[in-house]
Amino acid sequence: MTHKDHPVLDILSDLIAIPSTFPPGDTSAIADYAAHRLRAAGYQVEVLDRNRPEIANVVARMGHGSPSLVFNAHADTVGIGERALWETDPLVATLIDNRVHGLGAGNCKGSMAAQLWLAEQVARRGGPVKGEITFTFCGDEENLGPDGASFLREIGAVKPDMLVVGTQTENQLITAERGVMWVELTARGQSAHAGNPDAGDNAILRLMRLVTVLDAEMRTRLATRKVGEQQSTLNVGLFRGGENTNVVPSFARVEIDRRLLPEEKVEDAFREIDAIVQAHPEAEHLSCRLLTGTNGFRAPHDGPLVSALAAAIQQVTGAPARFLKDTGASDGRYFADDGIEIVNFGPGAGWQGHRANEFVPLDELVAATAILEGLVERVLGLEGGLW
Repeated sequence: MTHKDHPVLDILSDLIAIPSTFPPGDTSAIADYAAHRLRAAGYQVEVLDRNRPEIANVVARMGHGSPSLVFNAHADTVGIGERALWETDPLVATLIDNRVHGLGAGNCKGSMAAQLWLAEQVARRGGPVKGEITFTFCGDEENLGPDGASFLREIGAVKPDMLVVGTQTENQLITAERGVMWVELTARGQSAHAGNPDAGDNAILRLMRLVTVLDAEMRTRLATRKVGEQQSTLNVGLFRGGENTNVVPSFARVEIDRRLLPEEKVEDAFREIDAIVQAHPEAEHLSCRLLTGTNGFRAPHDGPLVSALAAAIQQVTGAPARFLKDTGASDGRYFADDGIEIVNFGPGAGWQGHRANEFVPLDELVAATAILEGLVERVLGLEGGLW
């Protein structure tokens, strides 16, 4: 069988053809597709939502007991963007030079297709010899929202001992992911006519003074916070204020993105920023508010999940597994405080996501299916043993 004949390509083609873009983030149709295949394969399947049927999440189980090996991939994608930039139909899987092009081909429908193929393959081989295997396909990821993987953890729909999150790692491993925290800073002033600015109190300038102090102070502190290639960072991502050019602004706000080493915690990181704000000479006119935050994770390289996945990668590719540096944040972050092994793995390169003409190499997609099957054989066992 050539790679073009591998059934995972048909699955990916089906997934790309089902719109699941954010906005609006509707994953009901793609969840129905996955649920139908999984029920037909013999899984116990639930489609769950937090009173928002359009944000549908699939949970499919087979086996029972420990260990619980959970696979996850998000089913939503970013929007198409400027259609003229696409050289192919973004909702049609198009094979060009052994690359599958289409919206979500890499992020994250390539991983979803590989995991769906794996689910059916596990069922064809009689299910796990021990423990439980669970597949979760979630919405609300591109929105960084609470109604996808976060919701499943919150209600106890999945309680993994080991979690494999489908992301674009070129079939290598990301075993450490930084936490993410968003903080809002606001400043208040007094409005006045721009023709007489001294009669007012410019909130934008006040906030600029705070941000200048905060950036300088945090830049010094974070410079030494490194573990290997991972770096603690702070970025001012949004700055808004004012109503009109000819009015002295009475209100301004910024939003800050803080990436935390797995050894740092959101609570401590927020207190650090808030302390700088409170120590500012203009603190009485300033406020600091935590918008959202999740801790990072770091899986040991000698843990059972990482060891098994690394061995499967070497078995399939003939080369030792490589451990990559994280950039973004995955749905694994919602389980970061649960004391479990979490690994990001999947076909495609991270730089390919969120852009026109997105693609996933077909060879990588097919290899991912073999690697994942080898992982399940090593962790849970399958009839017929290791291939």
